[in-house]
Amino acid sequence: MASSSTAPFMYLALTLLSSFLTLTAANFYQDFDITWGDGRGKMLNNGDLLSLSLDKASGSGFQSKNEFLFGKIDMQLKLVPGNSAGTATAYYLSSKGSAWDEIDFEFLGNLSGDPYILHTNVFSQGKGNREQQFYLWFDPTTDFHTYSILWNPQRIIFSVDGTPIREFKNSESIGVAFPKNQPMRLYSSLWNADDWATRGGLVKTDWSQAPFSASYRNFKADDCIWSSGASSCTSSSSTTTNSWFSQELDTTNQDRLKWVQKNYMIYNYCTDAKRFPQGLPPECNTS
Repeated sequence: MASSSTAPFMYLALTLLSSFLTLTAANFYQDFDITWGDGRGKMLNNGDLLSLSLDKASGSGFQSKNEFLFGKIDMQLKLVPGNSAGTATAYYLSSKGSAWDEIDFEFLGNLSGDPYILHTNVFSQGKGNREQQFYLWFDPTTDFHTYSILWNPQRIIFSVDGTPIREFKNSESIGVAFPKNQPMRLYSSLWNADDWATRGGLVKTDWSQAPFSASYRNFKADDCIWSSGASSCTSSSSTTTNSWFSQELDTTNQDRLKWVQKNYMIYNYCTDAKRFPQGLPPECNTS
């Protein structure tokens, strides 16, 4: 039982927690705006499904209505099937301004039968160049799969169907900027990137296969919805827990991460000595 001297502080903590865990049901109409594409982006099934398409005239995209400052965000995607060479499906968090922060998933299209490349990157204070790329261990075009970003003050964890594929830790102690002060919106777009997306731009988009389409469902967020001018946040998830705020990889997930990186990682900036002749970025020495 709390003493009389501690009771007011416990009451204040519970009040703040109650505010923090304010719940709303996730729905594309409620949570997102289609921002470009002239009708190529559509919300379907009463807001339970969203689709983006790309043809020779234009791609399409959407963004979240809210800004987030830390959180665990899940989205199920089904990517462009068949010959998707030249297309890129981007799914990412980003702030604005010249010194922006950003956390990226990008899915780079392929020739039929070749694997998709999952491209990841982290920007802090406008500085990126932290690419890691992976093949997936399944066909991402035949069904929906869950792509997750866990972002807290200590680390960023990228996961696929609950399996971590990448961890970017806070290394401010050695002078590396970390995204932690700028609220970010969630964005996604489907666009033509045939100048670089497939084999470095060697394979161009086959427009006879258009329109290309990607689908989205089951957005979930245990997160801080940032209120402009206020230092508080609320959650947009109906199953909220704030465990993500201090979450780290346990032994099982560390082993899963090592398995993915051993078997499916195809590029890691932290091993590219030719790209960094003056020495690898300092965070690479702490990985």
